[in-house]
Amino acid sequence: MTLSPLPRRLLLGGVLLVAPLLAATTLADEPRPRLDVQAEARIEVVPDQATLNARLWERTPPIAQRDENGGDPDALREARDRLETRATKLIQALEAAGLERDAISAGSLNVQPEHIAAPQGGDAEREMLVRTRLERPFRIQVDDLERLPVLLDALTEAGVDTLDGVTYDLADRDAATDEAMVKALEKARHKAELMADTLGVSLGEVIAIGENLPPVFQPRMMAMSDAAMESAQRTEYRPGTLDIEAGVSVSWEIKR
Repeated sequence: MTLSPLPRRLLLGGVLLVAPLLAATTLADEPRPRLDVQAEARIEVVPDQATLNARLWERTPPIAQRDENGGDPDALREARDRLETRATKLIQALEAAGLERDAISAGSLNVQPEHIAAPQGGDAEREMLVRTRLERPFRIQVDDLERLPVLLDALTEAGVDTLDGVTYDLADRDAATDEAMVKALEKARHKAELMADTLGVSLGEVIAIGENLPPVFQPRMMAMSDAAMESAQRTEYRPGTLDIEAGVSVSWEIKR
């Protein structure tokens, strides 16, 4: 079958049009040369605030476990009155040491039974006794670390039953974590430029960015022993530093 001249020309024109499109599609599908870099950075920051957690408690006299349901409402009320009196004196002592009332948080009253064994009496089986423990937790926010020894003295003199330790923290965590992220990105760029210069290639645009290790901030707690509480006035407290790490991955296009 012989094609007329006009359809033949149309067919050849269609072939010529499709060929450039196929070439362009092939080029678009080819992966672009890229340089992938991972980098991590760690910064050390000095804490600028601290939190003290202390507890006060009072107990009722122990009674026989069989009488627990009957209890002694007067003993419970007296224990609570003693606890509230001590709590008031503790707050007054902290305020006298220069702490604002807003920096003192008194937790809810916690009431729980405690079971103890009666004193040994001959060969008889020891009877179980029960008493009630009333506890008030306190959280003290310290924004001036230089006042920390004075506040510890005040807690000790107020007769707190336990001091759970000192937790060092930062007032502006976001600024510190941002700094760690910036340093990680700068390190990634430095590594990419070093690799490109060494291999004799040029970096193009950034085509991908991701976090490998989101900045992690963890307050640091320093435990307080009984000896440290008793000698708080003679102890020098150094907050040390807090570590913040960040990790990133960045990809650059390599110019042809």
